[in-house]
Amino acid sequence: MTVDNEICRMDALTLAAKIRNKELSAIEVTDAVLRRMEVLEPHIHAFCTPTPEVARAAAKAVDAKIAAGEDTGTVGGVPVGIKDLVSTKGILTVMGSPLYRDFIPDEDDIVVERLKEAGAIIIGKTNVPEFGYSGVGHNPVFPTTRNPWNLALTPGGSSAGSGASVASGVAPFAIGSDGGGSIRIPAAHSGLYGFKASMGRVPLYPGCRDERYPGASGWESLEHVGPMSRTVADAALMLNVITGPDPRDRYSIPAADYNYIDATKGGIKGLRIAYSEDWGYAAVDPEVRRVVREAVAVFERDLGCAVEKADPGWEDPSGIFWALVVADTDLTGLRRMMKGHEREMSPHLVDLLQRPWTAEQFTDARIGRQKICNIMWRFMAKYDLLLTPTLAVPPFPINVQGPEVIEGRMRHWADWLCFTFIGNMTGQPAASIPAGLTNDGLPIGLQIIGRHLDDRTVLRASGAFEAARPWAHKWPSLLAELGL
Repeated sequence: MTVDNEICRMDALTLAAKIRNKELSAIEVTDAVLRRMEVLEPHIHAFCTPTPEVARAAAKAVDAKIAAGEDTGTVGGVPVGIKDLVSTKGILTVMGSPLYRDFIPDEDDIVVERLKEAGAIIIGKTNVPEFGYSGVGHNPVFPTTRNPWNLALTPGGSSAGSGASVASGVAPFAIGSDGGGSIRIPAAHSGLYGFKASMGRVPLYPGCRDERYPGASGWESLEHVGPMSRTVADAALMLNVITGPDPRDRYSIPAADYNYIDATKGGIKGLRIAYSEDWGYAAVDPEVRRVVREAVAVFERDLGCAVEKADPGWEDPSGIFWALVVADTDLTGLRRMMKGHEREMSPHLVDLLQRPWTAEQFTDARIGRQKICNIMWRFMAKYDLLLTPTLAVPPFPINVQGPEVIEGRMRHWADWLCFTFIGNMTGQPAASIPAGLTNDGLPIGLQIIGRHLDDRTVLRASGAFEAARPWAHKWPSLLAELGL
């Protein structure tokens, strides 16, 4: 078990190098993480569909290539979890819904294709709320995913299982998707780094792009796919593999002219940074305010940035966001599929789909989004980066959609997500980085938002903050309790 623990605490860059140099074999690494998965799954329920046979076969293929002197790829032999909203050929993809309980795709998502080509080892599908329409980790099909930092609490979602798996060291990184914060939410609640690249950097297909699959086909103008990891460099390593255009995604953009790992290096002295603690209107938990303020101070005190407290100036756009979600949804297809199955499905999702939406609501949402985008680009013309809390609250109990009270104020169940979905509406790059812990030892995230297409500065700022305030050595106490 000691050797397993050493392997499972290695970052992806280290694992890839050790496998390439024959210090470790791919099958040795794979067996170590699968044994860890077996120990942890009864506690955290991160993987809805483990794939040990698939993983071992892929690992043996990597080892055979190394023995033959062949190139194994950028992440040859490195384990990865794949969010269960992301299509995997020949592997069950349930999306947390009884409507897709037995669904096995006939093709891989583009990111899965690219990870496999680069030698990554898929160890399983990670759990999600139904179709991703939530920021937590429960659904009607599988056991609820739990936060390794406190098993009574949610790890956040919708990339819930990806967050819990990486936070507990089952894999060094995992694929998440983010239509309103679903990479950054579990990154914040699970003590991880999560990066939502600029719209189009990471192409999506068939998810959001294939009309054959109602439920999976939606959120096209909002959705992103990307890495969740313990270190900034590991996220950059995955970005090197999964970014770049593809004709199957009409939103995809030309590849960046730089290496993403190189982009994480260098100082940020002199950057102009805005800090919005609450958008000027949001209720934010006092512990979140305290931890994030301390993290923001690092940018000015230790990293040499000019930090100014400033709010972009829009009114609460949450209604606009949810109308955009529904406008992007295959409403006809999903309503047809769920007829007669409503009681099996998530009540909040059924409610959203059954509302009498109008064309005027969707048109107003489109115009509202453009207004937000215009406010944001004008605001960002004065700043290199915008910092906010990632979430308005620390992790909260499982099996609820969100806290009813924040900062002593009654709130809608989704109000705790107020900081993340803005980046989906504007398409700007945004990351959640571990800011610190509450007095109860729970992770809090700091969100770093960049200018339009300026992923590079977000990564550089992330790397600089990580160097000043490292976190990868901090692990949930659950691991020690289980002898891991």
